[in-house]
Formats: sequence, C-alpha cells, structure tokens
Amino acid sequence: MEERLEVIYKRFNEIEQLLMSPEIMNDFKKVSKLSKEQSDLREIVDKYEEYKETKKGIEESKILLNDAELKEMAELELTELQFNFEKITKELEILLIPKDENDGKNVIMEIRGAAGGDEANIFAGDLFRMYTYYAEKNNWKIELINEVPGSSGGFSQVEYMIKGENVYSKLKYESGAHRVQRVPETESQGRVHTSTATVVVMPEIEDVDVEIKESDLKIDVYHSSGAGGQSVNTSNSAVRITHLPTNTVVTCQNERSQAQNKEKAMQILKSKIYDNLEQQKNNELTTERKNKIGTGDRSEKIRTYNYPQNRVTDHRINYSIMELDRVMNGNLEPIITALITEDQKRKLEGN
Repeated sequence: MEERLEVIYKRFNEIEQLLMSPEIMNDFKKVSKLSKEQSDLREIVDKYEEYKETKKGIEESKILLNDAELKEMAELELTELQFNFEKITKELEILLIPKDENDGKNVIMEIRGAAGGDEANIFAGDLFRMYTYYAEKNNWKIELINEVPGSSGGFSQVEYMIKGENVYSKLKYESGAHRVQRVPETESQGRVHTSTATVVVMPEIEDVDVEIKESDLKIDVYHSSGAGGQSVNTSNSAVRITHLPTNTVVTCQNERSQAQNKEKAMQILKSKIYDNLEQQKNNELTTERKNKIGTGDRSEKIRTYNYPQNRVTDHRINYSIMELDRVMNGNLEPIITALITEDQKRKLEGN
C-alpha cells in the first residue's frame, strides 16, 4: 500500500510543479486537466501525510518507553496513536479503491409503472417525489424531460435529469425493480396488493464518450402535451428521436422550443446508448457482476416498500429500516450509506 501511496504522492507534487511552469500556465486545457487530476488526488495525499505523521509518532513513543520517567505517558500516547493509525489505514484502503469514472457526473433517471396497473403508476409517482425530496436535501437541481401521466395519478413513465455534486455516486445503486406492498385507495376490502415500478439511473454523457451518426437518426416533431393529454402550446416543439441501429427511442417535450427539446433529447440518447453498452459489457464480465451490488439487470427486484409494517428492505444487502414514512419523504441517506459501505467492503475483499 505504501508503494502505491508514494507513487500518488510524487505525482501530486509533480503536478504542482507543472502548474507553475509558464508553458502549462498558458494552456487552458492542460491547466484544467492537471487541476482536476490534482484535485482527485488531494484527499489521498492529505490522508497519507496524516498516516506518515502518525507512524512517526508511534516510533518516537516506542523509544520513550525506555525512559522510566516518561514510560507511563508514552504508553498512553502510543495506545492513542496506534488506534488512530489503524483508523487512518482503513480510510486509505477505501480511498485507494479505483473510483467509478462516472461518480462525479449528473444523472438521467427514468421511472416506469410496471406490474400492478394504476397502482404501479401511482407508486412510480411516489418514487419520483421521493427522489425529488432527496435531491432537495442534497441541494441538487431537477429538470423534467418527459412525462406520461397515469390515468389515476402518478406516471406510467417519467424521465428527468438531476444535476449537482457527485449525483451518480449516490444514485447509481437505485436501478432495478422497486416493489410496493400496501392497500390501494381503490381496494374496498382492505387487502394488501403488490405492485412494481422500475428505475433506471444513467450518468450524463459528454460528446466525447459516444459518437452518433446523423444518418442513424429518425427525428419526429409533434405538439407538446401536458397532464391529461391537452396541448400546452400550438407549435410542434416536442421531439422524438429514434436511433435506428439500436432502436433506442427518446422523447423530450418540456423545453420551450423545438431546438432545446432536440438538444436535450440528443443528450439523453447518448446516455441511453452508453448505458446499453455498459450493460452488455457487464453481462460479459461474470465475476465483476457478482461482486457488484446487484447484477445490473434492470428487472432485478432490489427493494420492497412495505406500508403496513412501515418497513423498507433492500434485498441486495439484506438491509431493513423501519422508517418507510421518512424514506418516502427523501430520507434515503441511511439506505444509500449502507449500499456504499457494502460496495466498498466487497471491492476491498476482491482486491
């Protein structure tokens, strides 16, 4: 571990020198690239310096144990330093886990009502509100892309973007089938029904990541429509883009103009194609899939929301919390923290 840390430490200092050289200072692209690399390494470097300082303190305290007058004080200090050293070592092990290159990106989320008819669509709407509240708690911004309201409330489909700091790093575990167990409002005999909604989380993809040929696209324009199907404007501003080679369809109707809707739709299309490529890659890497939180299969049941028992259970890590009411109001942090912790643990065990 120390050898890896020394390489990182040297690279960090090398970047510092490069950023002060005149030829680099005048090149905006290089400055931007190096500054980002330095920023990514800073937390590890700061923790490594703390590690070295603590290790040095342990060695000095061990020497003082030979001094009769200072032995008692040295023993107390050594105990504390050894405890801190163990803690810092574990923190460094986690920091050295290879980071997901998409962790810092914004996300595109898609929620669909699945099995359960109207109740599934209502649940899809509940999930959308849950993620909206969670985004607000994190000071993230939500932009609606496309919505198909359910006939009895909620959504048969809703797509939106969440922008902010490290959004994907927290929401990437949410893809999969979410199951709800509750008594629907329309149920006259008080029986508990089970319905599902599917969630897909994709990182926002930049132009350099995915190349799409114009000749591979079929673009349709039509009137935007709001809840209930009414037209919200009289111009053909809504845009539907079909990527013919993959038959991937994207619709955007929430921007003010056709040009804005087309731009946003292209953004979503790139993310969907990238996501499909990643899914194919994961399917080929059997061992890597086993080590992940879940298999990456969009139909995999990942979580159950049990209303009668006020319980939420994440089946991938066998984690339950008896605070469904708080979770639905955006208090997702305990579940997401548990998922991140388990993911880190599996990666450490796999190294």
